[in-house]
Amino acid sequence: MKKRCFSNKSLILSLIIAVILISCDNKKAGLTVVFPKVSEPVQITKSDKEHLFASYYGINSWSRDQRFVTVLETDIKYKLPDENEPATLGLVDLKTNDFIPLTQTRAWNFQQGCMAHWLATSPDSLIIYNDFRNGKYVSVILNVHTGREIKTIPYPVSAVSPNGKEAVSLNFSRLRLTRPDYGYGGNGQDPQADIQLPDNDGLFLVNLETGEAKLIVSLAQVKDLVPPVKEGYIGWFNHTLFSRNGSKIFWLSRQMDGTKRITTSLTVNKDGTDLRRCFPDNWEGSHFDWLNDDELMVTANYQGKQYAHVLFTVGQQNYKRLGNGLLDYDGHGTFSPDQRWMITDTYPSAGLREQKIYLMDMRTEAVLPLGRFVHPAEFNGFWRCDIHCRWSPQGNMIGFNSTFTGSRQVYIMKLNF
Repeated sequence: MKKRCFSNKSLILSLIIAVILISCDNKKAGLTVVFPKVSEPVQITKSDKEHLFASYYGINSWSRDQRFVTVLETDIKYKLPDENEPATLGLVDLKTNDFIPLTQTRAWNFQQGCMAHWLATSPDSLIIYNDFRNGKYVSVILNVHTGREIKTIPYPVSAVSPNGKEAVSLNFSRLRLTRPDYGYGGNGQDPQADIQLPDNDGLFLVNLETGEAKLIVSLAQVKDLVPPVKEGYIGWFNHTLFSRNGSKIFWLSRQMDGTKRITTSLTVNKDGTDLRRCFPDNWEGSHFDWLNDDELMVTANYQGKQYAHVLFTVGQQNYKRLGNGLLDYDGHGTFSPDQRWMITDTYPSAGLREQKIYLMDMRTEAVLPLGRFVHPAEFNGFWRCDIHCRWSPQGNMIGFNSTFTGSRQVYIMKLNF
């Protein structure tokens, strides 16, 4: 396998630099950090087909015992898939590196897979994933060991609560119109393309035990929290995530102004109360993760001037840039299960087209580079491959997608603390 462009000497040098940066910060004077030893990335999928994690970044892809990870397999490489081009949903057995096909899904994309989640109600055997059946988007609960479908829910999932009993659902047909690379083909929901901010569509809370759903925030309901939607355009919701204990939900409300996408970051209690914006005007927002049930990190346009990884408490104006100036960009940051570390990535650089991975210590904000990976120009478009790091349940593995070998594959790095 092609090596990442990173040596042990670079690792030691980066650690020294990180400690120096810490000692220069009066608030952190005297603190040191010992980073874990990080292995070279290991490709866990075979290169005869294209592979990607079966969910969005930050979503756990491992069974609780960390033996299996959920992966999609496809022959599609340089195009946006439609409903007639299913992907195979399967497991990679990390003991054997074998790909175990489970089923096929016709509701998937290269950015978020089919939104497969392991369910906390049975975290070593049950997953939920999205599919397109009988002209509708649904989610399916599947036992990965028996192959038996436990239940079909008449709503696609966008996020699943930590307790495994509830989910958030969005309109993926509306997404197909507004952000094609995040929607699904097939028109499995009514996109209501002629209504700017409908009052009967938006953020739904789905009971996974009964299959019933409740609209907790409508698109019309955020009208006074977002900039006016320009004539000829529609607003939409995307990118949802439950807080660590499941009491709150974060998501993005978006709209277009010509070629510019305008974003408003929002939170709400899962019962629909305490709807609020996260930021002042012009801060927008992009990628995100909850540190706990009240604090979250969002990459946002800090002070309306510079994108950065911003940590704050819901309902408080205590915004803090993370990384001592080293993470002032839009990356996909996500926290380790013990909240000690944050892993994040970059988009391809302009010249060498390198995507980089960084690990940050949350106590000191020291930053360690873990590697850089070329993103070939052929993958530009709706089929791009973001790194999209994610943590294993025990926090001793980091998984990511990459095309640096010329095909889309899944990789894991092991951390030794």
